Amino acid sequence: MTHKSAKDFFAPLAVGAPTPLREIPARPSRAIHFFDPSNPKMVDKVPQMVGTVDVLLGNLEDAVKADNKVAAREGLVKIGQETAGLGGQSGPTQLWTRINSLDSPWALDDLTTLIPAIGDKLDVVMVPKVQGAEDIHYVDRLLAQLEAKAGLERPILIHAILETARGVANVEEICGASPRMQGLSLGPADLAADRKMKTTRVGGGHPGYLVRQDPVDGQIDGPRSVFQQDLWHYTIAKMVDACATHGIYPYYGPFGDITDVVAAEDQFRNAFLLGCVGTWSLHPKQIAIANRVFSPSVEDVRHARRVAAAMGDGTGAVMLDGKMEDDASLKQCLVMVELAEELAAIDPELKKAYDAITLEEAR
Repeated sequence: MTHKSAKDFFAPLAVGAPTPLREIPARPSRAIHFFDPSNPKMVDKVPQMVGTVDVLLGNLEDAVKADNKVAAREGLVKIGQETAGLGGQSGPTQLWTRINSLDSPWALDDLTTLIPAIGDKLDVVMVPKVQGAEDIHYVDRLLAQLEAKAGLERPILIHAILETARGVANVEEICGASPRMQGLSLGPADLAADRKMKTTRVGGGHPGYLVRQDPVDGQIDGPRSVFQQDLWHYTIAKMVDACATHGIYPYYGPFGDITDVVAAEDQFRNAFLLGCVGTWSLHPKQIAIANRVFSPSVEDVRHARRVAAAMGDGTGAVMLDGKMEDDASLKQCLVMVELAEELAAIDPELKKAYDAITLEEAR
């Protein structure tokens, strides 16, 4: 099999299309808040949400009934054209869309309608049920043609959802399929069904997936502690590795139990600790949780800055509070410091909290 030259990878796929990016910008995207553009109540709230959430995503796929597909598409065009501060390079809140699956009768019309109308506002196209690189190649070429026709100056990025077993098996090639690849999200509900997992929950753990403490003094029927396990640990870790390898961003997906804010926060934090940069929000109450969880705590930023200051040029090792810090520690800490700086640039409350650390250090 003959592959194209590596030097051609960053060439536009259509004459007149914008030059592909060589590095995906690290734009804060702690919460990707989904809304139905065909739902008037949700649409009315969109202008007030600009600046309060990192990403607003007009959903055209599963949560929209077949009879509403055209209305949702047209509603998103209207929102993109009329909402100040939403989408594009300078807006405080990014505008994404989740198009219909590529095997549906609506996906092609989604793209051919949206790109000419609001391509200058649309930051990312989320593609559901991605099976392999071929799905990304199809959307990649189509976007290039539509961008050229619309005269766009910057490429629209692609975000893939992992919600099939084959997609997870092909995660490496999906991440490396195009310079447009912005990131991946976990799609636990469809993935569970495709794998024939025996859970009906949308994300989160399961009380039947557990480890049990060994019998105490051989008493099998005696009291034994039970520890609920995370069904998604393996998949998230695999997704994080693939994304990190290709310089793109991993996200946790939906947490379906809107009322259980405690379990949602736990699941979001697990994903954050493993390397994810954000999550989906299905209800406004999940935005606050995501913004809190996917922002480094003041304590973590304070410690990270102390290590960075103590390490100087980054070589050697130092003792700090009884713990050894070395080059590897510094790299870990710089991840926290850089993320804090990115978030402080768009979040006034975080900037105030992180700046307070600087004032403490100056005293």
